[in-house]
Amino acid sequence: MIKLNVIKKLTGANGPFELNVETVVRKGELLTLYGPSGAGKTSIHRMLAGLLRPDGGLIEVNGQTWYSSNDRINLKTRFRSIGMVFQEYSLFPNMSVRGNLAFALPKGEKEEWIDEMLEMVGLSSLRHEKPTYLSGGQKQRVALARALVRKPQLLLLDEPLSALDTTMRNKLQDDIFALHKRLNLTTVLISHDYHEVKTMSDRVLVIEEGRLIKEGIPEDIF
Repeated sequence: MIKLNVIKKLTGANGPFELNVETVVRKGELLTLYGPSGAGKTSIHRMLAGLLRPDGGLIEVNGQTWYSSNDRINLKTRFRSIGMVFQEYSLFPNMSVRGNLAFALPKGEKEEWIDEMLEMVGLSSLRHEKPTYLSGGQKQRVALARALVRKPQLLLLDEPLSALDTTMRNKLQDDIFALHKRLNLTTVLISHDYHEVKTMSDRVLVIEEGRLIKEGIPEDIF
């Protein structure tokens, strides 16, 4: 379970505003942050990841405090059990598919887990290829597998499919959702795509200018 209660002064298209969001993310839930660009969704991701320090509040993940303004705790990113996937693939071009996953493999984890993950995302036959020779959909599968090979407590997805064509996007939506369930992940997704949100989300938070405007299941929100 994730307890999130953060405050942060930000600047958007209409000038300065204060992000102030409080919610609880249940273990195994796929939560989507939905709303216009510049509303603060990516800032929430960055605060969860330890890349942006809140001005105040609390972030607690499965009983471990990642951030607390009261207790002056701000756990560094490398000590937070997270996996991150963005619109940009951010793969190492000089490494093979397998090499990209091996780079992210936690110390002490058996390398067989890499091969198991490649099998899950359907890339076993491409394990020795470099990213240059892969399609957009294949690159995003590598990015996803690299995030999951860490066995994170929290998976952060920031519009990971927006650069793909509709057919590939729909296929990867199904695959991500299946992996989310299979690995019992807790996932926070950012998306502007209505179909994506409706297909994948257990719950949706609508964020506007840093405020939680509405929350609920997709059928209620839309």
